[in-house]
Amino acid sequence: MGVAVVTGAGQGIGKATAQRLARDGHHIVAVDRNGENAAKTAAEVGGESRVCDVTDRDAVLAMAQTVDGCDILINNAGIWRFHSLLDMTEDDAQSVLAVNVLGIVWCLQAFVPKMIERGGGSIVSLSSGAAWTQSPGIGIYPATKTAVESLTKTMAIELGRHNIRANAVGPGLIVSEGTSVNYQGDRASERAKNVPMKRVGDPTEIADVIGFLCSHDARYVNGQVIYIDGGVTAGRESL
Repeated sequence: MGVAVVTGAGQGIGKATAQRLARDGHHIVAVDRNGENAAKTAAEVGGESRVCDVTDRDAVLAMAQTVDGCDILINNAGIWRFHSLLDMTEDDAQSVLAVNVLGIVWCLQAFVPKMIERGGGSIVSLSSGAAWTQSPGIGIYPATKTAVESLTKTMAIELGRHNIRANAVGPGLIVSEGTSVNYQGDRASERAKNVPMKRVGDPTEIADVIGFLCSHDARYVNGQVIYIDGGVTAGRESL
């Protein structure tokens, strides 16, 4: 199979995706700014790890030079800050933009040439249900995820001629290491009431769709955004 580079692979959806792609036969390069977590993921899947902050363009380009080829790129690294737009600081704005948007661009610049050399590949970037719901209280996070979807479509158009497919997935209410604080106690069941399927999801349910998008079965799927949210973005039940 191929070489799959997964950013933010140290925990949550990134780790679950690395595990899924490894089961599919791909060699995993687990990238995370937390070197210990990246190494743990790599050890579990028999892959390699790299320590890198995706906001540092020079570091991303240098890291890519240590990777022998790339067939799959998973842009999973992402952050959010809990605050209103009025309370947002300059650091809040710049940090979220740097990881969620520019981090993807730097990874594209670093790894797409390797895909072209190998005759094609698959890129999957992480959007969010927040790009559809425009959820308040998390600053510009929803806006950055809308930007991810726009970037995905631009990638699909620009890179399609190179046999490189670009798609995005938009997780809904997913319980992982990074989000568990939002689901403590009765909060999980309370939040699940707003989901048509009446439950929250877990990282493996996102990873399985990513696995499909990277597979031969999705060979003609390009420029698409798939929301994996139990039906939240379909709308609410009538009152």
